[in-house]
Amino acid sequence: MIWNEPIETMPPEDLKNLQSERLVSLVRYVYERCPLYKKKFDEIGVLPSDIKGIEDITQLPFTTKMDMRDSYPWGLFSRPRTDLVEIHVSSGTTGNPTLVGYTRDDIRLWGEVMARALCCAGAERDDTIQIAYGYGLFTGGLGFHYGAMEMGLTIIPISSGQTKRQIKIMQDIQPRILACTPSYCLYMVDAAKEMGIDPRSSSWQIAVLGAEPWSEAMCHEIEQAWDLLATDIYGLSEICGPGVAQECPYKSGLHLCSDVFYPEVIDPETGRPVPEGQDGELVITTLTKQGVPMIRYRTRDIVSMTHEPCRCGRTSPRTSKIKGRTDDMIVVRGINVFPSQIEHVLLGIEGTHPHYQIVIDRKEHKLDEVEIVVEVDETIFSDEIKRMHAIEQKIKKEIESVLSIGVNVRLVEPKTIARSEGKAQRVIDKRQL
Repeated sequence: MIWNEPIETMPPEDLKNLQSERLVSLVRYVYERCPLYKKKFDEIGVLPSDIKGIEDITQLPFTTKMDMRDSYPWGLFSRPRTDLVEIHVSSGTTGNPTLVGYTRDDIRLWGEVMARALCCAGAERDDTIQIAYGYGLFTGGLGFHYGAMEMGLTIIPISSGQTKRQIKIMQDIQPRILACTPSYCLYMVDAAKEMGIDPRSSSWQIAVLGAEPWSEAMCHEIEQAWDLLATDIYGLSEICGPGVAQECPYKSGLHLCSDVFYPEVIDPETGRPVPEGQDGELVITTLTKQGVPMIRYRTRDIVSMTHEPCRCGRTSPRTSKIKGRTDDMIVVRGINVFPSQIEHVLLGIEGTHPHYQIVIDRKEHKLDEVEIVVEVDETIFSDEIKRMHAIEQKIKKEIESVLSIGVNVRLVEPKTIARSEGKAQRVIDKRQL
């Protein structure tokens, strides 16, 4: 089923014409309404009249999270506060947070793209959805809520946490759709087992998972544990929240709502476009957003993109799963390391659990040291030392072959690593950088 067939199956040339029309209007809109964008355009000598179509987008400046923080709270807004109906604020770890606001039309747009996402994942109008994303300033819970309302689903707005209650609600109400982070989806596996419940007997048939990077191996782990279809959703609060892109059941990439979120993939060092299929940084322009439109926003997410047709019938471009980030990658001894690389290795080794941490330290100004802490099956941990050592060496060898740096591996018992009801903390960086 396709939620908005005229848009989602639009011929590429018609889509390009629509994108061009919307970009021309957007550039004029922000130039007239947002002083920060007017200043950016003037600094590089670009006028709205210079932008004739979507092919001219590379003439425009990038927008970064630092622009949002430096102009906090209202500097990037293109509408007065009286036109806003909702505000969300990120939980930044340093400096100012990022603040985004929505007009009534922005909320309608958010509901539309989220309805598309849910439908793309396989939801149907008579379904019930259990939303275990957090509600509040985080955009996850409310984004799913608006989309589910638009689609006509029955909503269980349970929010995150209360894990045993999540399981009981699932058993009592029998929702078919689950929405939460992938790490929390795995976290609930342990909770179900502790309650004496076989996770594979759950009512959930489709999970719409996002808000953090996760590998194909982790996806397989979730699907096997719950006996469901796990689909990836992508979004970020700076653009709208969840609903920017969604994986369909064919799992050949995440379908972008490119009629409203125009995507580019660039070389993060040069800022130039990369060839189709090549990894680069995803850049998004919000073609129709009113409250806080974004021109060429650098997401820092590393993906590849394709325009090849999908078997589901949608003609929108598709991105890969997030392969890493340009800003939270770990630089160890001059080597760029993404946690997703390590996760991919670990989840391919029999006996390991999808719970791990990467601990980085630099003692007495010596070389960086990397320790991978991995949970393993109880049977392995209680087995003879020789077997444990063999598994440690196997993990060490495979990770070193992928990363080209030496690592130490420490195996721990199940449930040793602290569980998270939100985003999992994968990296502990103890270096004084």
